[in-house]
Amino acid sequence: MKRFALAGNPNCGKTTLFNSLTGSTAHVGNWPGVTVDKKEGTYKKCAEPISIVDLPGIYSLSPYTPEEVISRNYILEEKPDCVINIVDATNLERNLYLTTQIMEIDVPMIIALNMMDAVEKNGDKIDAKSLEEKIGLPVVEISALREKGLDELMQRAYEVCQQPRKGRTVLEGTALTHLINDCRIALEGSGVENSLFHAVKLVELDEIEVGQHPQAAQMVEEFKKTFKDDVFGTDFEAIVADSRYKYISKNYSTVLTKKEKTEKEKLSTSDKVDKVLTHKVWGIPIFLVILFLVFHLTFAEDFLFLGAGGVFDKDPVAYLDPDHTQVADFEQTPYDENTTYYTEDGYKAELSFTEDGKLESVEPKAYVYTADHELRYVDELTEADLDQKFYADEKGKWEVTVEANDDGELEATFVSGIDEWCSGISAATFFGYEESVYGPGVILANILNTFTEFLSVCVNEGLTLAGSPDWCTGLIVDGVLGGLFAVLGFLPQILLLFLFFSILEDSGYMARVAFILDRIFRRFGLSGRAFMPMIMGFGCSVPAFINTRTLADENERIATIRVIPFFSCGAKLPILTAIAGGIATQFGFDHPDVITYMMYVLGVVVAIAAVILMRATTMRGEVPPFIMELPAYHVPQPKNLAAHLWDKTKHFVKKAFTIILASTILIWFISHFSWTWQFLADEQMDKSILAGIGGLIQPLFTPLGFGSQLKAFGWVFAVAAITGLIAKENVIATFGTLAACIVGGMIDVEADGGVGAAATMIQATGIDVPGLIAFIAFNMLTIPCFAAVATAKAELPTKKSYRMTLLFWVGTSYVVSMMIYLIGAWWWTVFIFAAIWAAVITLIVLDNKGKINVKKFFNDLGSKLKIKKNA
Repeated sequence: MKRFALAGNPNCGKTTLFNSLTGSTAHVGNWPGVTVDKKEGTYKKCAEPISIVDLPGIYSLSPYTPEEVISRNYILEEKPDCVINIVDATNLERNLYLTTQIMEIDVPMIIALNMMDAVEKNGDKIDAKSLEEKIGLPVVEISALREKGLDELMQRAYEVCQQPRKGRTVLEGTALTHLINDCRIALEGSGVENSLFHAVKLVELDEIEVGQHPQAAQMVEEFKKTFKDDVFGTDFEAIVADSRYKYISKNYSTVLTKKEKTEKEKLSTSDKVDKVLTHKVWGIPIFLVILFLVFHLTFAEDFLFLGAGGVFDKDPVAYLDPDHTQVADFEQTPYDENTTYYTEDGYKAELSFTEDGKLESVEPKAYVYTADHELRYVDELTEADLDQKFYADEKGKWEVTVEANDDGELEATFVSGIDEWCSGISAATFFGYEESVYGPGVILANILNTFTEFLSVCVNEGLTLAGSPDWCTGLIVDGVLGGLFAVLGFLPQILLLFLFFSILEDSGYMARVAFILDRIFRRFGLSGRAFMPMIMGFGCSVPAFINTRTLADENERIATIRVIPFFSCGAKLPILTAIAGGIATQFGFDHPDVITYMMYVLGVVVAIAAVILMRATTMRGEVPPFIMELPAYHVPQPKNLAAHLWDKTKHFVKKAFTIILASTILIWFISHFSWTWQFLADEQMDKSILAGIGGLIQPLFTPLGFGSQLKAFGWVFAVAAITGLIAKENVIATFGTLAACIVGGMIDVEADGGVGAAATMIQATGIDVPGLIAFIAFNMLTIPCFAAVATAKAELPTKKSYRMTLLFWVGTSYVVSMMIYLIGAWWWTVFIFAAIWAAVITLIVLDNKGKINVKKFFNDLGSKLKIKKNA
């Protein structure tokens, strides 16, 4: 199968062309050794199927970024049958710079003049035939966005690939022509292929070429001694670049005829929009508003703050008759337990009141229906009534049984688990309850979670009817399906977040955001591009890690990945609210929201400090220059957005069914079996292998305030932190389960967000406020969930960087949590930590200035110790 490579500048429409040519055959992987996307697909409309490879967007073939090295090596070493060079016709001269470099390689090539529809819309004209004659290469006018001219492009490319092509350069007649020819002859004599391209790069003293051809490089160095340009001196790379642009301007720019424009027309629509969106003052506030809307639409459980604004506020009302004509007024007539009250639907009601005597809630009493559709209240049934069948619905849909519980009170339970599940489903399940309306992201997540929950209930019911043992049912339903579905439950919101960011990216706005933020981030050793992955971390670390692929510098990418989890995702919010609520309940603190807010601030502060520390020590280096095309604004194409989302879905689901599945099964197993291999119910988790491990590692958390200093159940905090590695929601779920062991009955963490479970654990363990704050900090800053860890592993360049990242997360969370606990418990320790950090910062500054060599000191120390040991 013939292979065609698509090469072009970023934002030239290359990926749009790739999607239009390949359609559903496209698949995404990684180029070997790096985390840059490798997109491949098949075009089927030629005489034979053609393999299409979408090379990364680049501005040149110089080895400054991983993308440029990949594109260069693929064309030189993989030898595609044809290179299709996509040129943005609205920026002709700048795009032809890359063309003049590819021309120097011995490979068949064709130029695709893209965005010709935009050129025509501007009133400009490009003479494609004249350009073809001048440049000596086939030129085809296309519009990848509107899929015009694609068949002609591929047909001509297929014809071009049949004949070999010798590279040629536009640098003939320049001051360096003689040197280029000498280098080319020398390289040809050594049997080097594509000698012209390598010769030009050697003259530029390209680091890859110098390393591969040191003798020829010496020739360039000798020539340098006898040469000096009036403008660029002996900077041969700048001379070559200048010569290319001069040639392009002189020979190719004449094919473009621009329309004469009035003063008003000189500003394009994009220019006018940029006057607002990239404004010196309003640019960042506008971006923050857009960002807020993205996260609000994705994660909001109170859409547009309708609930907080009182739109759904409705005072509870009780009635004195089933037809709800007489309202009970408790200010005039006090509550009487002998009086029967009714709900708005006509059911007998159970009322609850606030401490100051105001009506708080009106709930229907437990009721059932007989086979004759007669309404009966459970607490009014007699023993004689219990022989008949009862139903939860008037139509006889869901059968229930009525039996006395351990306290001797009658209680209705569903015969079928599926029926019980179905009875709890309503429109409110998906769209929100009386107090609020969910945002689109939460609604989509609820739809998927409802479906997966239904599957779990059906499997559980089937296994129960088949007589499956408890351990088998637990393994399949709770271990396999429960863990898997918990992770897949994030998929709708992750994809919606990706959709919004893809829209911002494809529209051209995201390039502007990186531009306006670059000045701020450069002070911390990062470029403006790093902001988007970081801010995505507030939603979910998985898409945030993937988005770091936009960062050109490897050190910058690693540093950004390491701090992304510090921007607390939505899954960590239950930990914050539950522990803060528990503190309020047990210690009388009236503002748990302040704790939640300050922990978010802590995460951002630690992230900034960590980046500064890394860039000053292990990841030194200049921040790469910020070069980014600011494309014209345009409406994103649904087809391309769908392709992006499909790629992300496959990527995420693949991980869910591999490492995440294995991890969830392992955690379920060790939490439901004892050391004697006896199966344990949820309420017996305190006797499990996991509990034993928790007790074993509990002393490690003593400096953090939730270790050996706690009472009998102190190990639960260690266990909760371990189960949180699967998904952070598991921390509070574990609290609920373990609190049940303490109180001897299940605790519903859904009802109050886990506040009751957290309060129970605080009371049972005797943990203090500094220890609780340290526990929150540890879970916020430590290793994220398995889904995020698996994604980080895929995005980090080496195994070593992955292992060091895991150590960084553990180390940072441990040190920060320890500082919080010790300073909170003994305020004077702040002076000790201040002295330690002052010493560390002084050493870093002196090392960076060359006054001392810390690395050499530790290497020498290690050598001395080794010699002493051997002696």
